[in-house]
Amino acid sequence: MAAKDVYHTVVIEALRNDGWTITDDPLTITYGSRDVFVDLGVEQTTIGAFKEGKQLAIEIKSFLNPSAITDLHRAIGQFVVYEVLLKELKLKREVYVAVPLTSYHGIFTEEIGQLMIRRKKIKLLIFDVETAEIVKWIN
Repeated sequence: MAAKDVYHTVVIEALRNDGWTITDDPLTITYGSRDVFVDLGVEQTTIGAFKEGKQLAIEIKSFLNPSAITDLHRAIGQFVVYEVLLKELKLKREVYVAVPLTSYHGIFTEEIGQLMIRRKKIKLLIFDVETAEIVKWIN
């Protein structure tokens, strides 16, 4: 199992503040003889940004690497792998990549980031590191 992201507890706090329940930390997806670990499994049982009973798989990314492109590669790769596995297993969870607001205003607002969001249909949860609040959901 991989180490927890530097913003792991911040994202948990932000999700709880937004009415989400942490169901898995980490969320384990088993396919064949392999286990794959997504940072968090969450569920919302109250009406809010999503429909009641919505379930998500959240991969947390800090984007602290000196190369934003390297971080982008990894985030998109994980997003695609998790999304394919969940669909193949007919699990109802949607995959989101949680990124700090500063990273969103960096690589994700640049042309290359916008292209990846559009073409790969990357879903983002943008959070504020200082306030532990969810700033924006991008579907």
